Amino acid sequence: MAKSRSFQPLVHQGWLRALLFFIAFGLASGIGISIYFITSHKTNLNGYGLQNLMNGGNLLPVIGILFILSLLVTYVFRRWIDQKTFISLGLDFSGHGREAIAGGMLAVFIICASSLLLKATGHLKWMDIIFDPRALFLAFGSTLVVAFYEELIFRGYILNNLMESFPKWLALMISAVLFMLYHLTSQSSIGFFPMANSLILGLILGLNYLYSKNLWFSFLFHIGWKFLEGPVFGFSGDESFQTLLQPELNGDISITGGAKGLEGSVILMAVSLLSLAALYLFLQHKFNQQFRPVPGRI
Repeated sequence: MAKSRSFQPLVHQGWLRALLFFIAFGLASGIGISIYFITSHKTNLNGYGLQNLMNGGNLLPVIGILFILSLLVTYVFRRWIDQKTFISLGLDFSGHGREAIAGGMLAVFIICASSLLLKATGHLKWMDIIFDPRALFLAFGSTLVVAFYEELIFRGYILNNLMESFPKWLALMISAVLFMLYHLTSQSSIGFFPMANSLILGLILGLNYLYSKNLWFSFLFHIGWKFLEGPVFGFSGDESFQTLLQPELNGDISITGGAKGLEGSVILMAVSLLSLAALYLFLQHKFNQQFRPVPGRI
């Protein structure tokens, strides 16, 4: 009988694999997007951040490029650098359906609770409803694709490999910081509250992965958060698609978020931090043995 082979990664340090992957994806993305703009005769890229490049008619092509490159780079690294299967990143859906639903519901709770608090305190009014099914469909499709490749990159590959080198809480913090830095692509992302909320979002997205090593919770959470915040409630300031609700914000911009969107709001920060704490306690209770009753004891 043939002996089973033990495949060792080409790069033994998990943190180094994560770093090389982050650099490789960044370079591939820069080259791919540059080729797109050069071949489409849009050569004036001065002052453009990624968020600006993804506005207007550039949105769908850039998302498509990043999606394809994320799949390609992640697959190459996982198969030939890590020497593991692609699905082992956390893509197995079997037995994780409830986790996925819980992730989506948590995102709905955070965005809706923050919006209701703004409305109850007189900082928010919705002035109109514009129902454009085509715009909502395209917005949902782009949100789904972005959520998938960002979760694949930051939780599936980077956090997964960091956990092999560092204590899990340090690995989570590093991945959340990288996630925050990745989103510093426009003026609306710069500032204490947008950066802090992006960091908290990264912690929430990665927390379940620490315990389950499965991406479906964070995937549906990411979709629910981004789709409700922007295309449905109209907070993000993204003019690429017509939003369903037309908000009017009044008062202190540190409360409303102002032009920076809901992610610039201290109210969102408070609700997100409470949700992060509640999620941690729930996961500790579910996965940590010390919270489970000893058999035979009342």
